Amino acid sequence: MIQEQTAEYEIGIVIIPDISGFTDFVINTNMFIGKYITENLLKSIINSNNLNLEVSEIEGDAILFYKYRKIPSFDDTINQIEIMYDNFKKEVAKLSFQLGIEIPLSLKIIVHYGTFTKYKIGRFEKLYGAPVVEAHKMLKNHIAKFPPYALFSDAFLKANFEQPAKSTFEYDNCENCMYLPEIGYIHYL
Repeated sequence: MIQEQTAEYEIGIVIIPDISGFTDFVINTNMFIGKYITENLLKSIINSNNLNLEVSEIEGDAILFYKYRKIPSFDDTINQIEIMYDNFKKEVAKLSFQLGIEIPLSLKIIVHYGTFTKYKIGRFEKLYGAPVVEAHKMLKNHIAKFPPYALFSDAFLKANFEQPAKSTFEYDNCENCMYLPEIGYIHYL
């Protein structure tokens, strides 16, 4: 029998930093070295969390961050992404030097917005809702040609700007940016 629980559906932001090149890296790297590198790269991303985002889960090579209510502005989100990416890049360089190997990994970051909730099974909490599924689908896009990049959904842009295609002067003139209606901005880092 299904028991009805009081669900808290809230509007929020979902941010997923995902390590690109991870599958090949795992297959072609010694397990202990690969684990060490992965742990340190994921820690560098988590420690870069200046927006006080909640961590829903770590999914192998990705971290599912979210935040309800006080949604960060577009500029604050860009700053957060740049900090995550810069710290990731520094950690890759440090580990490459320390271990004397090339680490062919990069970062892509998805930013989405919408109404979602959580459910709990034992000690595990999971996010549930269309924006969570859509954010994961955005990771599998064939639109962005190469990482590193950040992809901002149109839903997130509409939450920040009345006219997302004219979001900011900087991004209107950005050579490394592309706006696609109904999808959003791709910003190559």
